[in-house]
Amino acid sequence: MRLEDNPRNRFDRYYREWEVEPPAATIEVTEDHSRSILSENDSPDVGFRFSVNPYRGCTHACAYCYARPSHEYLGLGAGTDFDTKILIKPQAPELLREALEKDSWKGDLIAFSGDTDCYQPLEAHYRLTRRCLEVCLEIGNPIEVVTKSFLVSRDRDLLGKMAADGLASVAISVPFFDEDLARLIEPGAPRPSKRFEAMRLLADAGVPVTVLVAPIIPGLNDDQVPKLLERAKECGARGAGRILLRLPGAVREVFLGRLRERVPLRAAKVEALLRETRGGQLTDPRFGHRMRGTGVYWQAVNDAFELHRKRLGLVPEQVGSKAARPPRPLRRRGQLDLFGEP
Repeated sequence: MRLEDNPRNRFDRYYREWEVEPPAATIEVTEDHSRSILSENDSPDVGFRFSVNPYRGCTHACAYCYARPSHEYLGLGAGTDFDTKILIKPQAPELLREALEKDSWKGDLIAFSGDTDCYQPLEAHYRLTRRCLEVCLEIGNPIEVVTKSFLVSRDRDLLGKMAADGLASVAISVPFFDEDLARLIEPGAPRPSKRFEAMRLLADAGVPVTVLVAPIIPGLNDDQVPKLLERAKECGARGAGRILLRLPGAVREVFLGRLRERVPLRAAKVEALLRETRGGQLTDPRFGHRMRGTGVYWQAVNDAFELHRKRLGLVPEQVGSKAARPPRPLRRRGQLDLFGEP
């Protein structure tokens, strides 16, 4: 990663460029002492209302990550800054417990990684996601994890216990079957083969697993859908979902820049097909349309996905789709004593 691969922050009045070759970017970790951990979502494009994000920014460095513009609100860039300047929330488990023990909390499903990946490499050291899962297990709050990391398999003991009570499921994002192509577009993420291995380990632990072909990039990975779904089925996945590529804000510059640099012979075709699926634009910001495409090409991709999903017996899934079920009774502190139970 290079410091030059960092689009101008739209909120920065003073923009500066390097006059010489910029130095290589290094990872910087900063503590974020936010006073709350639950984020509330009101978009109809995703199936969850509440999410937990112990980290901001992500070293997976996926060119297409829709969360990149969130770094601009911190005075940082959506490119290399997002990949290398990571904020951690050290009080995340304590803040989560505080939120779930409030009488006003009714036990809604919580999505882990509504923004950046909760199992990015720093989690191996900080263990914030695991500690948050321990809180949810103790209290009995349902969760759904979305990740592309093999590290999620580390916590299959907790996830398996929760899944046995219908409290947990995991969606693993695998947009590429071709590992060389994956490395070009998502250089810091685990290889696809490692993600499939994580699926198998989770499935063996009794955790319901969904494969997310997210994002589908027209002209780049849509031809890999059959192999992705077949491999996921072999590894124990029960469901399958997909999301069309979104390029909000500075994500467009990051993604197209990397595409032109690393896959130059396909860049023009990808951009043209993406515009075709978005009514002539590169993205559609309207609620209800952001994750879906239009036009003949997208309909063909969508139909092919559904054909193979049904052939393999995979359940149609959307992240957080279980959130509509009635909240469950929770095991808050003091509750057992209150009713005189041992």
